Amino acid sequence: MNKRLFLKTAIAGILSVGLFSGVALAANETLKIGFVGVTSGPAAAWGISNQRSMETRAAWINETGGYKIGDKTYDIEIVAFDDQKDPKRAIAGMEKMAQEGIHYVVGPNVDDGAAAVRPVAEQNGIMYFPYAFPKSLYEAPASNAVLGMVANYQSGPAIYKYMKDEKGVKKVAFVAANESDPLSQRTGGVAAAKALGLEVVSDSVTYQVDTTDFTPVLLPVVRSKPDLLVLSGVSPANAPQLIRSARELGYTGLISTETAQDALVLKEGAGDLANGFISVGGASTPEIATDMMREFVERYTKMFGEYNDESNTKVYALEYILETLKADPAGITDAAAFKKIMDTFEAPNPYMKGDAVLKYVGMSSFGQKRQVAVPLVVNVYKDGAFETLFVAEVD
Repeated sequence: MNKRLFLKTAIAGILSVGLFSGVALAANETLKIGFVGVTSGPAAAWGISNQRSMETRAAWINETGGYKIGDKTYDIEIVAFDDQKDPKRAIAGMEKMAQEGIHYVVGPNVDDGAAAVRPVAEQNGIMYFPYAFPKSLYEAPASNAVLGMVANYQSGPAIYKYMKDEKGVKKVAFVAANESDPLSQRTGGVAAAKALGLEVVSDSVTYQVDTTDFTPVLLPVVRSKPDLLVLSGVSPANAPQLIRSARELGYTGLISTETAQDALVLKEGAGDLANGFISVGGASTPEIATDMMREFVERYTKMFGEYNDESNTKVYALEYILETLKADPAGITDAAAFKKIMDTFEAPNPYMKGDAVLKYVGMSSFGQKRQVAVPLVVNVYKDGAFETLFVAEVD
């Protein structure tokens, strides 16, 4: 009797645990969010911070029970694709997202890739959040792309004005890689500088991305004696090399860029020579960061062993997607519903102190709301870390 009772009790317990586990596993549906961007090569830091930010936030959401949208709760799965900064691979990545039924994708990180995937995104009802600046991506009739950061033609004027007013800058020189993305940023920067009354003393010097000796590239630029040297669209890998070469040639003026950078890469590649380098930073500073922002940084660091300041900006894309879907769950399978609510969408900003809200902006730049509202934080590099120079916002 005791043996039969034991077996009956044990079997009942196993069935009970199995049923309970089945319920737990089936409780949350899975919502897939894609990432198509560069995670290898000279610009890898841009895409790596994207992917890691998404994976950190998704793991956090899943750990705490999932994300409630309408009457369902979802676990978030990040589906990532390295486009290697190649437009053809970016297209393949977006096609992969379409095949998996994914309607929301973060990336690509550069102009060519973001432009290349537009037809695939529009044909398959995919909303995508590029970190690329061509206005044609965000102006009508385009409507599926949402700029995930502050553009160079928005940050550039703010930086140059600060330099003019606070640092006495009068003469500016521009250097860019011989690629469409940085060349486009240089064009915008030159126009912004001239609009502010600054003298542009050099705007035609370019270099190949695989350059190892920047001395002959920078020599004529340094000879033009600018107060400010702008490294248009510079990748995190090339920035320290250019800075080092400029300083070794005797240049003592200011150096800046409108692209985000990696403090660790600057420290390893240029050391103290990078002190004073000005760049666009992540959309947070210690003064405005909430407890949730600080926890995000802690979780990211624990998950990957390091942190990239640019992820202060990259954390926002996934949050915007999920919060907008929460506002209208129909958007989960219908991009048209997502777009319809963007004009009036607002939600509390969990990463910024005060009464800041998540909302879509871009009317001034694009004539429609196709940009996430993140603070424009401009940093200066000093002794291995970034310090906040100033904070602004865009419309």
